[in-house]
Amino acid sequence: MKTKQGQRLSLYTVKRLCLYLRDLKKLKESGKKVISSSSITESLNVTAAQFRKDLSYYGEFGKRGVGYEVDFLIKKIEGILGTSKVWKIAVIGLGRLGGALLEFTGFLKFNLKITAVFDKDKRKIGRLYRGLVVYDIRNLKRVIQEQNIKVGMLCTPAEVAQSVAEMMQEAGIKAILNFTSANLQARRNTFVSNVDLASELQSLIYFLNPIRKAG
Repeated sequence: MKTKQGQRLSLYTVKRLCLYLRDLKKLKESGKKVISSSSITESLNVTAAQFRKDLSYYGEFGKRGVGYEVDFLIKKIEGILGTSKVWKIAVIGLGRLGGALLEFTGFLKFNLKITAVFDKDKRKIGRLYRGLVVYDIRNLKRVIQEQNIKVGMLCTPAEVAQSVAEMMQEAGIKAILNFTSANLQARRNTFVSNVDLASELQSLIYFLNPIRKAG
């Protein structure tokens, strides 16, 4: 969904909206009906003014002096993000990480459902894993198109990641969550988001080191 001016939001704004949605769902589970902007931002290191600005791209959702209705705001943000419907997800690579993703039940809270898993290991192909049949990677295009899957999570070894990503795009995948350390070359109409756990940990460790003077 585009803004009132017909533009697309920045990646940072989209990520903040995802955080708002996550916490709004938690607030709903706790029984909250109405919240203030400060209630939703106090644990996210985001100012109330930023929260209001992020929402303002799509109109006014709250009432001054009253706040925001939690249910209404959840539906609006889901509409903005496009997660008001269920999105089918494919996992490519059933190693330890791919298996862990299949174990995770939190995706369903955000209308994300893993419906297909692929591998090249003959010992895994055809077996059931968490209720899903493991498909041969050679059948990727057929299954992706049959199920109309647009999102894939890439969990293969880095050395084959590019070739598998090309197969995914050829099959019709438009968004790839890349869990490998490979820098993928993607088509112009394909969005890639990289999850490099080692780099994230290194960036955290930087802040644990004592400050050293330059030179």
